Amino acid sequence: MAFANYPKQEILRPVKGSLIVLSLGLALLLNLLPLKGVVLTLWPDFIALMILYWCINQPQRVGMTTAFVMGLLMDIGDASTFGQHALAYSIMAFVALVFHRRLRVFGVLKQAPQAGLILLVGQSILLLTGLLDGSQFPGWDFFLASATGTFLWPLLSSLVRIPRSPKSDSDVL
Repeated sequence: MAFANYPKQEILRPVKGSLIVLSLGLALLLNLLPLKGVVLTLWPDFIALMILYWCINQPQRVGMTTAFVMGLLMDIGDASTFGQHALAYSIMAFVALVFHRRLRVFGVLKQAPQAGLILLVGQSILLLTGLLDGSQFPGWDFFLASATGTFLWPLLSSLVRIPRSPKSDSDVL
């Protein structure tokens, strides 16, 4: 049977706009935490993760405009070159939107490496724009945040899916 290779997918409730706004706002707050040292090096870009999640799962509601606006907010909050994060997030959103149908077929564990590649693209754009702006090369450990984001992808996807999961039927014994 041809359908035996596809994973079973749960039917989720519709997404409320407030959940999208809340998740992106929380991601912005997590990105702006004052961290130092190893924790800062390993800290993933939560806005990038949330934009990827919503572009893959709700492409009709979250797209490049949302990514661009969140990037501008991150640029303001991080005091980085204006438009640096906006460019990176917009390109990441574009890639996620192009491949969203393919990515939705896979389970979250199989989505993680692909999301990690998109995160790596975004970080590479941040690095290149920073270097063009005159910043020093931060070292190869700069890319550890993409690896951390890749490992957090299944957990983050499961957490965002909880409010959307179907309510249990009280008539079932």
